[in-house]
Amino acid sequence: MATTSARLLTLLSLLGARHRWRAAELADRLSVSTRTLRRDVDALRELGYPVDADKGPDGGYRLGSGGHLPPLLLDDEQAIAVAIALQTCTLGVVDLADAGPRALANIAALMPAQLRAEIEALHLTAIRSDWEFPGPPIPAATLRAVGSAVRNSHQLRVEHLTPDGRRLQPGDPHFAPPQRLDPHHLVSWAGRWYLVSYLPGEDRWCIHRVDRLHTHAPTRTSFTRREVPGSDVAHYIKTSHERGDTPARWLCMGSAVMALPPGVVARWAPGGAVIEHADHEKSRLTLGAWSWAGIAGLLATFDADLEDVHPAELRHACATLARRYERASGT
Repeated sequence: MATTSARLLTLLSLLGARHRWRAAELADRLSVSTRTLRRDVDALRELGYPVDADKGPDGGYRLGSGGHLPPLLLDDEQAIAVAIALQTCTLGVVDLADAGPRALANIAALMPAQLRAEIEALHLTAIRSDWEFPGPPIPAATLRAVGSAVRNSHQLRVEHLTPDGRRLQPGDPHFAPPQRLDPHHLVSWAGRWYLVSYLPGEDRWCIHRVDRLHTHAPTRTSFTRREVPGSDVAHYIKTSHERGDTPARWLCMGSAVMALPPGVVARWAPGGAVIEHADHEKSRLTLGAWSWAGIAGLLATFDADLEDVHPAELRHACATLARRYERASGT
């Protein structure tokens, strides 16, 4: 006789393979008594799988929902992985913009209520980017906490981690107590995760890197949702230069001040670049590449005047590219 867990898996498969089974026939296929079959059906129901029973001498069982497919056997972490994958997998794929959400809805319909709630709670916005530099990994528990707070409109209590992921302790010069915020949108863009929030205590909007957040226990405190600035979360993320970013680790790192406002630079800068406001509608852009010429080339794509270029290796690369392009132009 198969173990109980293996038998339950077989029972699910059989229920999904046919619209209805007679109890005696199903028990025979499982090599168990009808009494054991009833216990197994009750076990499935306790796990959240809908199994309907027909009473009487010719009674039987059938799945109450989910069509002809058995409900999916996913634990909490697997459900989160499915939700993330299907909400982000179509980025950069032509004509499949709604395929992920539709597939997610179909799969969720086959899940028990508890797991369906888990994946529905993780509601995020995925933005396509031409620059994909993956950020640091994020604990699944953090994504669950943030995603659930966004979906349920519950305030989130967080601490801000250092760039290397450490929690600051009291006595550290940069230590700050946990902060309460109203989480509105969880966003995936350019290989990083961002949380768009409103700070009620400061009456302003902010953007946090999710990998820099340590979440505390759920507050269960509701908040009134507001409209994100500009009414477009994707545009708000892409044009905001204060996103908590730090430069990605590259062999070469450099910076320059360019004659463009931060919002414009933020829209086109590669993931992992840092944009800072400078005087008179100017921005300082800090970024990296495999070579100094690579950074110089990226700076040139903005088609703006540059100044205060650092370090010397980057200035030398800019001069080298200038001479090379001058020769290419034939002047």
